Amino acid sequence: MIFSETERGLLVRRIRAEYPATKDIHLQFGNCRLWVQSNSSLVISELEQYFSAFVRQPADADRIVSVHQADNACVDLPFAVRQPDPGKTKIKEEYADIPNGRIVRKRMTGMVFVFGGNDHVVIGPCLENLNQVVNFINNRYIEWQISRGGILGHAAGVRLYNKGLALAGFSGMGKSTLALHLVSQGADFVSNDRLILEKTESGIWMHGVGKLPRVNPGTILNNPSLQGLLPLQDYERLASLSKDDLWNLEHKYDVPIDRFFGANRFRLRTPLDALIILNWKHNDQPAQMRPVNIEARRDLLPAFIKSTGLFFLPEHSDQTPDQSESTYIRFLKLSQVFEISGGVDFKAAAKACVQWAQIRMASC
Repeated sequence: MIFSETERGLLVRRIRAEYPATKDIHLQFGNCRLWVQSNSSLVISELEQYFSAFVRQPADADRIVSVHQADNACVDLPFAVRQPDPGKTKIKEEYADIPNGRIVRKRMTGMVFVFGGNDHVVIGPCLENLNQVVNFINNRYIEWQISRGGILGHAAGVRLYNKGLALAGFSGMGKSTLALHLVSQGADFVSNDRLILEKTESGIWMHGVGKLPRVNPGTILNNPSLQGLLPLQDYERLASLSKDDLWNLEHKYDVPIDRFFGANRFRLRTPLDALIILNWKHNDQPAQMRPVNIEARRDLLPAFIKSTGLFFLPEHSDQTPDQSESTYIRFLKLSQVFEISGGVDFKAAAKACVQWAQIRMASC
């Protein structure tokens, strides 16, 4: 069912009237400014802490997002079920299309999101689900950037010796872990899990997302720069686990970049000089980094291609992004692509990335 513009407007006005936003924060991601408003000072305080690297003084906004803390979203609509991604069975979201927009409800948490046009609204138990609020805000920026010609990649990103490295990998390969190993060796952090690639006259640029890296306990235990992130009692308990048990733990920890690595280490824009694709396994083979021709190795593309998903809507109907393999190949052929295969060895992978970046810097 498609709802009318009037019904959509009534819903948004009802939410904003029942839970009036009196607190706010201004953020800037690249050239995109967002004005986030809320009825909860605690929500704004949490967002200010999370997005500390991107808080700015008030200015005209490209997107206005209102976040409404409520025990129950009370949005009673005939939603359609969003089918799970291939290989998964749990239904997490349902949605309803509206003129120039969409309403999404999270089944597990009851959080409701309205977006499209000038309406960007979140309602529900936001404090208990702050990560979903953070993701929604970041998705507004991703949508803004892609609508200007970018393509979305599933990768972390760093800037090392003035060279931009995108770090991709099939599920569970450890791209965030490798990124933090490189940040420990002086790299600036660009992005945790999403990159938007932009083609310019000077080459390919990558735009990061204001999402803190989320890592498992094994990453923390094996990176001295992250000591202090785990509570002492957790550190002692987890240190006794085997490598395989640590790898399989589901619990994740946010890593505040400025706190652990110093101020101004979170950058969101840098040229893309190389894409590193992790394609290794848990075995005793040495990790090796080799250049690949991405057009000939299309089997590696799924590690990087990322669907825009349910939370993306183009600003205009003619702005739907082309997510074909050929589009990604055209972008990636303007930089170098490497595959890291063999056994999982983050120290060896970091060393190979550092050596490559140093050689490139010396040759410029």
